[in-house]
Amino acid sequence: MKIPYKIYLEESEMPMHWYNVRADMKNKPVPLLHPQTKQPMTLDELSQVFCCELARQELDDTTAYIPIPQEIRDFYKMYRPSPLVRAYCLEERLGTPAHIYYKFEGNNTSGSHKLNSAIAQAYYAKMQGLKGVTTETGAGQWGTALSMACSYLGLECKVFMVKVSYEQKPFRREVMRTYGASITPSPSNTTEVGRKILEQFPETGGSLGCAISEAVETASNLDGYRYVLGSVLNQVLLHQSIIGLEAKAAMDKYHIKPDIIIGCAGGGSNLGGLISPFAGQKLRGEADMRLIAVEPESCPSLTRGTFAYDYCDTGMICPLSKMYTLGSTYMPASIHAGGLRYHGMSSVVSQLYADGLMEAVSVPQTKVFEAAELFARVEGILPAPESSHAIRVAIDEALKCKETGEEKNIVFGLTGTGYFDLYAYKRFNDGEMSDYVPTDEEIAASVAKLPQI
Repeated sequence: MKIPYKIYLEESEMPMHWYNVRADMKNKPVPLLHPQTKQPMTLDELSQVFCCELARQELDDTTAYIPIPQEIRDFYKMYRPSPLVRAYCLEERLGTPAHIYYKFEGNNTSGSHKLNSAIAQAYYAKMQGLKGVTTETGAGQWGTALSMACSYLGLECKVFMVKVSYEQKPFRREVMRTYGASITPSPSNTTEVGRKILEQFPETGGSLGCAISEAVETASNLDGYRYVLGSVLNQVLLHQSIIGLEAKAAMDKYHIKPDIIIGCAGGGSNLGGLISPFAGQKLRGEADMRLIAVEPESCPSLTRGTFAYDYCDTGMICPLSKMYTLGSTYMPASIHAGGLRYHGMSSVVSQLYADGLMEAVSVPQTKVFEAAELFARVEGILPAPESSHAIRVAIDEALKCKETGEEKNIVFGLTGTGYFDLYAYKRFNDGEMSDYVPTDEEIAASVAKLPQI
């Protein structure tokens, strides 16, 4: 059967439920712990930080399928279902017998997959009668998506943007401002935790952990506000499962069985969303395939981190999660994949990795941009630096198939576009980009500060 260049689902085929992979996990992620008492967080305690319904979703590890409210489905119809694309031109350039597919999530104004959870979290905030929300953003995709969702629903939105990305990507912050959000580079002098971080690391470019701390502190000091997060949490992976559900439905439609599924890994939102339905198949013994997480060598939480309880933020005011972590005090190098500069990993992804259900690999920045450039030249889309980590390993796996002659089906997540990342592409094209690999001593020093649980 000839597989079309782009596989589209009909609007009626768009999933009506999110899939909660925790329901099928034999070893479920252990509970979040209260930052002061170190006891499991209750629904009431989580509801002081998150919207009530989102807190319930965070704690639910038994319900496999959770209905998507009609209002959210109506919003999804603006840009979903998103296409599953056969990369025929890339296959031809590589001379590989492998079949390469990518699930394209950049076909919306925010430019990435982040809108899938942003509209859900904004919707539940609106239903609760809140005035607004606070959040962090790394490269800016999540902040853009949340700004767009809040504008649509009439909510205020305060965004703390990692300082290095705030400086490298000025146009991304202008999109957020266009949607009515207020943007603060993090760490900042506007919060107590920000001032403490600047005192300890005066020259820092910031990190997602820093920005999270500032957003949580700000939400706690404002009436009618709650904090929302773009990655890491169970609720976010739940919303992002629509990526994997659509990808699976499209492949089933053409009787394609994936052999390898690849996603970039920062906090775990797009990776978890893409692999969840396939991980569910593995957990239920219905199918088997390789699941690969790709992270930057400069921030290798899975490949070089420790599986332990750690704070989700640098300021140590958020709940503790058991995850693969480099330590909440770890300050990643200022690489251009800002969305992957996080010290830890989703507890769901971490548990799947600990149980041997998925693999992880880290790649250097220059090799990532080499893959991004090749992809742009032959497939016609300029990919985000984050997405390009998955492209790098998809190419590597396709070249292995070229050596062995195996005709494998390789699927990767193209999480977003890179049109706001031209500063990074300029540095690569000018030969000014370099790689950074943390030493064992750097990581050990940070991990040594993990809380003793």
